[in-house]
Amino acid sequence: MSTMEPSVVEQTTVHHVVAMPFPGRGHINPMMNLCKLLLSSKEPNLLITFVVTEEWLSYIGSDPKPENIRFATMPNGVVPPESLKAVDFFGFYEAVMTKMEAPFERLLDQLEPPVHSILGDVELPWVIGVGNRRNITVASLWTMPATFFSMLHHFHLFARSRHLPLDLSQVEDKLVVDHIPGLSSAQVADLQTLFHENDHRVVLLAMECIERVSKAQYLLFTSVYELEPQAIDSLNAIFPFSVYPIGPAIPYLELQQDRKHSSESSHNDPSYLQWLDSQPVGSVLYISLGSFLSVSSAQIGEIAAGLRDSGVRFLWVARGESSSQLMKERCGGLGLVLPWCDQLKVLCHSSIGGFWTHCGWNSTLEAVFAGVPMLAFPLFLDQVANSRLIVEDWRIGWRIKRSKVGSDDQILVTKEEISELVGRFMDLESGEVKELRERARGLKYSCHQAIAEGGSSHSNLDAFRRGISQSHG
Repeated sequence: MSTMEPSVVEQTTVHHVVAMPFPGRGHINPMMNLCKLLLSSKEPNLLITFVVTEEWLSYIGSDPKPENIRFATMPNGVVPPESLKAVDFFGFYEAVMTKMEAPFERLLDQLEPPVHSILGDVELPWVIGVGNRRNITVASLWTMPATFFSMLHHFHLFARSRHLPLDLSQVEDKLVVDHIPGLSSAQVADLQTLFHENDHRVVLLAMECIERVSKAQYLLFTSVYELEPQAIDSLNAIFPFSVYPIGPAIPYLELQQDRKHSSESSHNDPSYLQWLDSQPVGSVLYISLGSFLSVSSAQIGEIAAGLRDSGVRFLWVARGESSSQLMKERCGGLGLVLPWCDQLKVLCHSSIGGFWTHCGWNSTLEAVFAGVPMLAFPLFLDQVANSRLIVEDWRIGWRIKRSKVGSDDQILVTKEEISELVGRFMDLESGEVKELRERARGLKYSCHQAIAEGGSSHSNLDAFRRGISQSHG
């Protein structure tokens, strides 16, 4: 275990925060963005030690960051490598929850100056115990929607009070869980889907993590209050400590800096941004299905054929073999297929008119920030609940429905369905689409107001920053 970059502040005055993210991109990115936001007020007396495995340091160690953030590492062998996560996610998840605590404690013993606060991912439940034993303030960070946290928490309370198994797939009489206090019938249906379409062991581990949050001193959400007021109000009423939605924890600070320093010439932009510059306003569909789980090769083929037949311009981030030259040829000549792009910058480009997304929470927040309507294509865990927020609560998207196809009953969206849906979704003359885009712009305004001075997220971040500083004093 080692630390990188010496402290740049005096040890006698510094408030030292250790950030301990779950070792996955969907957790590390929002945790780092939160750390940057905490330092955005030019707080001179805050030092953040950001803890990652050596593997993750090799991915993010060269990324730009404030001087007051330094890295500390754990050996790679503590948890399986990132490449094995998609093969055995439960094994990866279990290792993270059981094998990182001891090396984390050893690291705390080595750090200077002494640690005063810990930012810990909710899905690392041992962080709370470590902090409490050492009399260190712990703030738990949840990197999914407050609504999803609330669903799992309310179900946990309900199951315990009724002496039901926490594994909902084992409850044979569905009428028993038709009415769960604090949840709508739609959320109960999402719970049923959650247990039946995911590894129930993963869901049970997630609920175990949530159960321990009550022993923390703060609960932070990467959400915005105006996006989920009911869920956040209900959690504020339940917990005896402050619940702060401080989001969106996305890299909008970097976006603002880029805009401030950009010149009129864009000849230094990546080629995909230059290509977007040449497209009509609102005409391009952006497609990304996340950095973790992928769809089947058969589904990738249907997407490619459907895009080609739709006649819609597109920019598709497709990893691995999906970004090959053959796939680019199958998609036709109306778009780009890339292995990576700066997603927030792309979503905020004026030529983007829609986002086909797996409904990961970070991607959802970036689309809301950019004011872009979504085609919801959930794949895993919280993404079904996220799609309901997008489609039914905020009404800024449409759901992509899959069905069984062929003799082997593969669950697919066919190229014909994709071509028709994408064509309608990107029809700039459609009244329905105009209303969709207008609602997306309204949410964008609410999101930008929240992070502006005096807005809900800005105020919550200030309150949290003051709170941990006073606990040090």
